Amino acid sequence: MLLHLDFASDVPIYLQIRNQVVLGIAEGKLQTGEKLPTIRALSEECGINMMTVSKAYQLLKQEGYIQTDRRSGAVVCHNIAQSGPQQETLKALKLHLSELRLAGLSLDDTLALCKTLYEEEAL
Repeated sequence: MLLHLDFASDVPIYLQIRNQVVLGIAEGKLQTGEKLPTIRALSEECGINMMTVSKAYQLLKQEGYIQTDRRSGAVVCHNIAQSGPQQETLKALKLHLSELRLAGLSLDDTLALCKTLYEEEAL
């Protein structure tokens, strides 16, 4: 699993892992039922603490993106986001929409931008 971690970023490493796994699922790079690397393997590959990877996996499990099992490890979940978006996702979206509004984008411009970005993700 190829991750691009930015150790100089203000975003914690565990959130960078979480975000890249979510993007990988959304972009189809990670398929339902696909095994993720073990905590130990990913921590060694990235040169980070195992607890950091564990925290990312726990968050992904809590959000319903992966399932974990002692025998099969972590796998991409079959029931991804069937309960709708997380509250944190909605809060972040509201903040980003406010920033776009303050930057001078109209509702139509914002919707067009969202449509463009959404369609890029589907490719």
